[in-house]
Amino acid sequence: MGCDGGTIPKRHELVKGPKKVEKVDKNAELSAKWKYCALSQEKLRRPIVACDLGRLYNKDSIIEYLLDKTAERPNAEAVVHIRGIKDIKELNLTDNPEWKGERCNTKGDVYEDMHGGMFICPVVGLEINGKHRFCYLQTCGCVFSDRALKEVKTEICHKCGETFKIEDVVVLNGTKEEVEKLRKRMEEGRAKAKTKKSKKSKAGRAAETVAAPLESKEDAQAPQVDLTENSQENGGESSQSAVAGPSGSAKDSKSSTSSTTKRSVQEMTEKSEVFKSLFTTHSSAKRTKAQTSNWVTHTPYHF
Repeated sequence: MGCDGGTIPKRHELVKGPKKVEKVDKNAELSAKWKYCALSQEKLRRPIVACDLGRLYNKDSIIEYLLDKTAERPNAEAVVHIRGIKDIKELNLTDNPEWKGERCNTKGDVYEDMHGGMFICPVVGLEINGKHRFCYLQTCGCVFSDRALKEVKTEICHKCGETFKIEDVVVLNGTKEEVEKLRKRMEEGRAKAKTKKSKKSKAGRAAETVAAPLESKEDAQAPQVDLTENSQENGGESSQSAVAGPSGSAKDSKSSTSSTTKRSVQEMTEKSEVFKSLFTTHSSAKRTKAQTSNWVTHTPYHF
């Protein structure tokens, strides 16, 4: 059918070969990693956090995931290794002064760089757009380019001045090989933390077991000392009372009677009349015979 008018079909129009495999644009994939959250696929907005594998997330999406892990999410595999809020670190990013937002030109009469980044390296000034390699420090969360860390070799953060080690440097959005190395480092660190916790718990239990028999021995010895001390004290008191004779008993009786006697508020000369009038013993609270009635069984305080 067809081929009217002298048209000559070619081979690729008649024979259908195997379909070509669609290839993902590497530049587009890298830019997407640096501009979108690895969990929710939303645009990155502050506060931005990173995990031990170097992936970028919105902090809100991570908190929602930790609160409800049963909910179905499209990229739940990217956060399986995150167990709690301690497994992520909030990044201290440097804003790009030349960043004006995406698609700020509505007319289209001005060139717009689609590969621009919101943040830059504070040392070299490279934009974080996926073309350059960047790292962050687990101690403070500051982000630098790999070039800056290689050119200025120090153990002090260039931005906040906090000390760090080479082990604290984590590559952001690295290759598969780099991600595997970071995963091994993460597993080793968690294993070391578990061993430290187990050692501390064993040491605490051993200290408790050692302290228990010592306390029991002290409790067994304490009553004997108390008895001897009490016997000595009682003997001394009896001798003193014997020497004192009737005068000591008279003094004790006087002290007991003085302690039992109570002063009336109305007899206190240091108190004012206003303070004394608050009590029912004051003269203003007493009634005359005309104010009292015979048929009331108790004294009412109303007129």
